[in-house]
Order: sequence, then structure tokens, then C-alpha cells
Amino acid sequence: MSAGKPARPAGIGLYGGTFDPIHSAHLRLACALRDELALDSVRLIPSGVPPHRPPPHASAVHRLAMARLAVADEPGLDIDARELAPGASGYTVDTLAALRREVGPSRPLWWLIGADQLAGLDRWHRWQDLLTLANLAVAARPGFGTLPLPPAVDALWQSRQATDFANFPAAGRIRALTLSPVDVSATAIRADLAAGGDGLGALPPAVLGYIRRHRLYRIESI
Repeated sequence: MSAGKPARPAGIGLYGGTFDPIHSAHLRLACALRDELALDSVRLIPSGVPPHRPPPHASAVHRLAMARLAVADEPGLDIDARELAPGASGYTVDTLAALRREVGPSRPLWWLIGADQLAGLDRWHRWQDLLTLANLAVAARPGFGTLPLPPAVDALWQSRQATDFANFPAAGRIRALTLSPVDVSATAIRADLAAGGDGLGALPPAVLGYIRRHRLYRIESI
């Protein structure tokens, strides 16, 4: 860096989800985002009642507590509870707008989504504003290149892919994170817990202990 040139602000990763419950694949994705993009931190953002899917099984209080337990020993991972606040819209674009106001115009923000979410991006609320507020990191599994995208999303994907990994802007770019598949889902974990299992071995010990203490995901709630 040349003398007198200001240091470039470190980027922040953002990973939203119901985390119902949070499990090893969630943590793996968050760590991959942190490490591949050399981010200062990654904030996991538990959602309230998502606008386009059924409500979570566990309450916001329990999901937040489990998320905090899961990241307690993971450097650079934090929990952001803003979407659980009363009156929160649940829309990603509103969350990003609030974060952008807080961190200023020059700090890179990276919102992590899955390949299936990218394929449905044009159905998100004010989806075309997302890249004015943040960059997108797409968790791309093998075979992602064959996934059909809606024309408007495909045009965005083709035009906004990052090529210079050393000089990311604050917003406006898309980058794929290539990850080997993890054969675990929250649905399967909840079913295993309801049957008296340990969550298929995919839960951090502190999270499993919390679930058992509070009798979460019992058969009557699945």
C-alpha cells in the first residue's frame, strides 16, 4: 500500500436464515464465506417470520439462543438479531438498507445465498435493489452451472460476476463459493430429534444440550 493511502475497510459477511435449528452445514457455510473472502466478520441473521415460507418450528427466543451458542467458539462469527425485533419486515432489502446506513457507503457487504435462492431471486421483494446495497456470495454446489436461471437473473449473473478478487467494491458484484455437498437438512434433523435421536450428529453439543433442556422439536411440534 502506498504511503498516505487509506486502508480499505474490511468486508462483512451476512447470512440469513431461520436456523431452526442451527446446524453444522450452517456453520460450514459461514466459515467458508469468512475464509474465502477474508472477511472481518460474518453475521448470522436469524429471521422472524419469513414472508414466503411457513413459520419456524421453534420460537424466535429459542432460535436466537441456539444461534448464539453455536457461534460462541467460532472466531469471526457473530449473531445479528435485528430481524427478530418487533416491526421488522423480514425482507432482505430492508435489512441490507439498515446495515448499509450503519456501516457507511464504502465497507463491502456480502450477502450469502444458496443456488436455489439465486434461481428464485426475481421473486424477492425489490430484488433489483439488492446489489445496490451489497455483493452476493452464492453457495454453489457441483452441477450449479446447469441450473436454469430466469432471464433477468441470468443477465445479472453474467454481468455482475466478480473477476478481481483483490479489489471488491462495497456492493454490486456476485461471486460463487464452490462447496462440496453436505447431506443434512433442518427438516431431517427435526425429524430425528422428534424420534429421540441426536439430530443426526449435525448439532453443536451446546445446541443439542439446549434443545434437550427445553424439550424442543418434540413429536407434537413437528
